[in-house]
Amino acid sequence: MKDEVNDRTDKYGVSLENRCRFTLEIVEAVANEIEADRVGIRLSPFANYMESGDSNPEALGLYMAESLSKYGILFCHMVEPRMKTLEGKVECPHSLLPMRKAFNGTFIVAGGYDREDGNGAVAENRTDPDLPKRFKLVAPLNKYNRDKFYIPDPIIGYTDYPFLETTA
Repeated sequence: MKDEVNDRTDKYGVSLENRCRFTLEIVEAVANEIEADRVGIRLSPFANYMESGDSNPEALGLYMAESLSKYGILFCHMVEPRMKTLEGKVECPHSLLPMRKAFNGTFIVAGGYDREDGNGAVAENRTDPDLPKRFKLVAPLNKYNRDKFYIPDPIIGYTDYPFLETTA
């Protein structure tokens, strides 16, 4: 989808709409097959890893949020344009708020959050509540396992983290 890596000149390249076409075709096909309320997507419009950025990530993220809303999918999970690195938190002047406002389903954010940042995002309606129970109970967050990031297994790494067990 990003113009720094998509150099196609056919119906899947050049314009923003064309660059997003393939992803949206997949979302539509999957939603038609298993029902939209079982479909979610994770996007990182601001990420620039391995020289895979976009010249206008705000427009890319907003276009995708608006387009995805038309399919009625369950959630859109976007990565906030900031991260925690070994050197500390890296802030970015960009925001996911316009995308959050444009998407009609559950909107989940990630990217360098700690308890204070997460509580702020929920209180300011920048995300739908995903971790409020943990925050309310001052429960620990799951430790991530970097070895499970970006592996081809469809289960391991995204859906195998334990849920918070409470009687509340």
